[in-house]
Amino acid sequence: MQNNTDSKNQGTIKSNTAVCKEVKKPSVALCIINPKSPQNMGSILRAAGCYGAETIYYTGERYARARAFNTDTKNVGLNIPVEQVDTPEPSPGMDMVAVELVEGATPLPHFNHPKHAYYVFGPEDGSIEQSVLDRCQHVVYVPTKGCMNLAATVNVLLYDRLAKSNNTQYGDQVIVASRDTNNRTSVLNKSQSQEQ
Repeated sequence: MQNNTDSKNQGTIKSNTAVCKEVKKPSVALCIINPKSPQNMGSILRAAGCYGAETIYYTGERYARARAFNTDTKNVGLNIPVEQVDTPEPSPGMDMVAVELVEGATPLPHFNHPKHAYYVFGPEDGSIEQSVLDRCQHVVYVPTKGCMNLAATVNVLLYDRLAKSNNTQYGDQVIVASRDTNNRTSVLNKSQSQEQ
C-alpha cells in the first residue's frame, strides 16, 4: 500500500487508509517493479516530467540503494513525488494498467487509455508477477521486434497517451516553453528560404 501523501489529484493517502477526493483532470501515476538501473529511473523521471505524470512509485530495494546515482538531468524528482511502496496499489478511481510483453495483452496502438491511469512496468531483468497482472484492469504491450529498454517503454507509453489525448497542445508556444536553453533555431517557411 502507498504510505505517503500524494497532494496532487488523488486526495490524501496514509498507511493503508485512502480518502479520495473527486478527480477532475486526468491523472497518471507510474509504478516501476524493482527497478535496477539509476540511468533508467533518471530517464523515467524525465519522461514523467515531459508527459505530465504526477507520481512515480517503485517497489524493491535496488533503486533505493542506487537512487543517488540517477541521471535526472532536469531535476524532475524535485517536483514529482518518487515513493517506495511494497506492492503496486492504485489510488481509488484509477485503473491499473500493466505494460508487459505477455500473451493476451492489447497492442498499444489499439488501446484507449483510461482517464485516471496507474501504469505498472516490470523490472529490467524480469516480468510483472502473475498476481499483479491478475489485479490489473488492462494489460498492454508495445508491438516491437524484441523487447525495449524499460525507460524507452515508459516514454513510448506516455507519448501514446499524449498523442491520443484530446487535450494535447500544439504550436510554437509549446516548443518555446519546452526546448532546451541552447536551442534557438527555427524552421523557415518555403517562401522565406527561397528568398535567401
